[in-house]
Amino acid sequence: MAKSPDLAALYPDIAAEGSLAAALQTVAARDGISVPFQVSESDPLLYAFVASTVPHRTVLGISGWVAGRRWSIRGCETFQGLALVDGRTEDLTQVVRAAQAWHEGAELADIQRAAPFVHLTGRYEVAEHDSAQLTESEWQHLRTEAGELDWPEYHALIEAAYAEPALRGLYPFTSHWTLRFSTSTCPDLTVLPMCLDAHREKPYTVSASYMGELLAETTTAEEAVAAAVRHMPQAAD
Repeated sequence: MAKSPDLAALYPDIAAEGSLAAALQTVAARDGISVPFQVSESDPLLYAFVASTVPHRTVLGISGWVAGRRWSIRGCETFQGLALVDGRTEDLTQVVRAAQAWHEGAELADIQRAAPFVHLTGRYEVAEHDSAQLTESEWQHLRTEAGELDWPEYHALIEAAYAEPALRGLYPFTSHWTLRFSTSTCPDLTVLPMCLDAHREKPYTVSASYMGELLAETTTAEEAVAAAVRHMPQAAD
């Protein structure tokens, strides 16, 4: 059995304050910042939260690592519970600045400017539960994510799918890097039986379902997208 980490030894300053939330409050007070950090009841040394004044944002989750001294953040939108911002840093002051901006409802780009460790997922904020806007937001997330990967074939697939109007109107999601589509948004997906896969230095494939019948094998992303549209079930029209 693996030995549990000694959190008090890894985070002596946090342990001295009694919780991560209290330590963050101390850092904030030192810098003249007011942020209502919340204590985690499950593990006060590792986790803390801060609410946002913006109703379509969840709390910003702050978590310590157990493999080394570092903190991560994650802030989501309320309709689907998907991340708008995340990031990791070894600087508690940076965490406080990100938390303050999240709490006060700063624009996502302004949160990153306040705390440069913040990573924008590409999703944008949708004030109302507008399925078209949520769909476009998820496409922007996939495009951002693909652009950050060292995987040109996958990036090309995402861009080719987004360029195709018949697919761009569908809600996109991935499972094990397989591109899939739904006629409804998260969390209640209505999944279409169509999967597109990119392979490193290999052809693209289109399947009728995950691990299902192979419908097409192509050499380019554009050909794969065209094949997917040809095999798209009537429900997608």
